[in-house]
Amino acid sequence: MHGRNLRRPGEEGLSYLELQVALAVLLVLAAAIVPLQRWNDKRRREEHLRATLQMMREAIDLYKRYVDEGLIVQSDVEQMGYPRSLEELVEGVDVADPASPTEARRIQFLARVPVDPITGRAEWGLRSYQDDWDSTSWGRENVYDVYSLAPGRALDGTYYSEW
Repeated sequence: MHGRNLRRPGEEGLSYLELQVALAVLLVLAAAIVPLQRWNDKRRREEHLRATLQMMREAIDLYKRYVDEGLIVQSDVEQMGYPRSLEELVEGVDVADPASPTEARRIQFLARVPVDPITGRAEWGLRSYQDDWDSTSWGRENVYDVYSLAPGRALDGTYYSEW
């Protein structure tokens, strides 16, 4: 025998002290995992926000390119080739077909106004072409850029509204 066995034959399981030590180890591990999970969730939401902003900006740029190519005719000079609102990108506009100038087809640039993954709302900050680059109020002439209305900072230290 290599040492004295403190348990009697037939006794199995953990002692009260062993159970407390095991529980303490589990609590320490859980305390380390919870902040990591929160950080991971925030990182995923931020990645989704970046992708959503990129998608909306690409839709605005495509609209602008179609105007520049003469495929979309705007009657309002103040639009400067940009959509009037995000809703216009969702509702769609008539785009001329170069092969058949008399025929136009309706194109939607966005399926819907996306939800901001940080705020959980389909509300965005908008800037007109005529607005200052850092403006926080929309001039309503057109939609030149979009930004998040989420307060606070991202994991990289920048403000969401600056993305």
